[in-house]
Amino acid sequence: MFVSPSARPTESTLARMSQSRFLRKYLGRPYLRMNIQIWNNLPTSIALWRPVREYGRHLHRLIRLWATRTQSVGTFFFRNRPELELLIRLLDRRRQNSPLNVAVLACSKGAEIYSISYTIRYARTDLKVRLCALDISKDILDFAEAGAYSLRSPDSSEAASHSSLAGGRDVKDVVINTSRDQPSSIFERMRPGEMKALFDKEGDEVRVKQRFREGITWRLGDAGDPGLVNALGFQDIVVANRFLCHMDPEKAEECLRNLARLVKPGGYLFVSGVDLDVRSKVARELGWRPVTELISEIHEGDPSLRRDWPLEYWGLEPLDLGRTDWKMRYASVFQLS
Repeated sequence: MFVSPSARPTESTLARMSQSRFLRKYLGRPYLRMNIQIWNNLPTSIALWRPVREYGRHLHRLIRLWATRTQSVGTFFFRNRPELELLIRLLDRRRQNSPLNVAVLACSKGAEIYSISYTIRYARTDLKVRLCALDISKDILDFAEAGAYSLRSPDSSEAASHSSLAGGRDVKDVVINTSRDQPSSIFERMRPGEMKALFDKEGDEVRVKQRFREGITWRLGDAGDPGLVNALGFQDIVVANRFLCHMDPEKAEECLRNLARLVKPGGYLFVSGVDLDVRSKVARELGWRPVTELISEIHEGDPSLRRDWPLEYWGLEPLDLGRTDWKMRYASVFQLS
């Protein structure tokens, strides 16, 4: 596998191999399993070498070709802190005194929109903020809107009583929904002071404080709906994080082009958790301007995406500043004209 530099396959060669119909038709999954085994046995000390990264990209392309993509509602409060820091920096440069309109698409359990609400309301008390949370699932949207989360693990739910902060719902439902699709606690990235500031605690449940729930409109809808802009109106900021990767690339591209229509001229689109080839293609073709401030910090800011590369389709490849297209490829935030 590791030969002299002159004999190593180029990235373009590996890319062609990844797309090869021959590999998929005649070698298929055995070839994929073999490469997964090779990767799992590589020493971690060489994982960031350029030839190894190129091999990782080849493997990741194979993973994406063969993977069955399914939506997930797993999430975290304060999932990517540099992303939130950049949001405040952009708002500090905003000249308009008009209300700020922010749409969070595929809002899932509500952790992201409540984190955004908390961050803006603490940093910019002068701003009037109108937040819109949209999700395609009514059940998960209702759960997010209630803003109540369990501190219990699912295994302890049997001992729960039947009173709850979440509108009188069974505590067991709150426990299950809080933990649904969670590889680890939804609160694991929060600091103790943030827990106290964001939530009211009652027994083994916490509920988002009223001040951080105000101004949020909850909408049932599909981010791919062509009528979305008519339903929601133009937005200063659109957050479309960590759901496009769960779509097939063609559908993800179509959805990304559609949701970009929500952004006002001069506004910003936050879009992480998407196939990089899809995002960079759409960004180039539509003339988006990548925001490179904190680009490295944001790229590394969600460890659950980085550590799963290249063996999961949603994994995020290492930042490579040696690429000529690095700004367009690795930016997670874009200004739209």
